[in-house]
Amino acid sequence: MSILISLSPEVEAQLQEKAISQGRDISLVVNDYLSRAMELDDLELQESIKAIQEGFDDFEAGRSQSFQSFVEEQRSKHGLSIEL
Repeated sequence: MSILISLSPEVEAQLQEKAISQGRDISLVVNDYLSRAMELDDLELQESIKAIQEGFDDFEAGRSQSFQSFVEEQRSKHGLSIEL
């Protein structure tokens, strides 16, 4: 499958330099970069879902605190003064 995309001259030059330094065709380099970017997106999504689930689990297990308590804890911990 072929897809036509427009790149800025700077990005195109960087990709061309990378392809030359690796002795590979630029289309293969671009394919690798896009594949890695999609894998990272999937990984970030999985990590976000896991963190959200951990938050729900903590809340259900009673491991939570009020926002006011959190603010006071951060104030004390970091020497903050908040004026409202």
